[in-house]
Amino acid sequence: MTDNLAQDAQATTHFGFRTVDEGEKAGMVHGVFTRVASRYDVMNDLMSGGVHRLWKDAMMDWLAPRSGQRLLDVAGGTGDIAFRFLKRAPGASAMVLDLTESMLLQGRQRAEAEQTADRLDWVVGDAMALPFADNSFDVYTISFGIRNVTRVQKALDEAFRVLRPGGRLMVLEFSQLPNPALQWAYDRYSFNVIPVMGQIVANDRDSYQYLVESIRKFPDQETFAAMIRKAGFEQVKYRNLTMGVAALHSGWKL
Repeated sequence: MTDNLAQDAQATTHFGFRTVDEGEKAGMVHGVFTRVASRYDVMNDLMSGGVHRLWKDAMMDWLAPRSGQRLLDVAGGTGDIAFRFLKRAPGASAMVLDLTESMLLQGRQRAEAEQTADRLDWVVGDAMALPFADNSFDVYTISFGIRNVTRVQKALDEAFRVLRPGGRLMVLEFSQLPNPALQWAYDRYSFNVIPVMGQIVANDRDSYQYLVESIRKFPDQETFAAMIRKAGFEQVKYRNLTMGVAALHSGWKL
């Protein structure tokens, strides 16, 4: 037991390209999203040229929300996924969970929040220790958030736990382009343009430098699919979006 505790105390992970103690990462990520919360949606549009909206619509197309379903959107921030889900399934309900309260506050202030107030709840929580009972939700989504989790496998394990039998996991995340030349060009854009954009628009270069680095540290499509299977999910599949700039991963709790 003592040896295990010592190992846990010494465990490290990555924060962008930096190596940090595991216990420090959540606080550092919280700091990033607290700083960028007020400009988060604007920066998403600018960084992707609005394409992130098409990716999220593609997510909904594959997910096919149904009336009566209960959604848990983890790292749901300003509610983009939850609002889309509820729009497509008027009889459904949703819970948005995020580590950063200021992100949730931005979501509550959006026009869609008032329209869906009776079907939408917001809660501060950790993807690695969800404050919900087993078998509580029909759908679990996480969009551009899982790469910020300290232990990705633990978050996937928690997703499996809180889903009901027959429930579905869907992850939208930045990924790796299969073409090395395209990846090189995308890297040049990411590292040279996005942090500068963050400085100009959000007055925060460092946070956007971290976000770019975190994308490069995230596993490729096949590796991440294997992690989803390890958590217990079946029928695991993925679809590349915009040549692999992002990818959608789907799995079922059967």
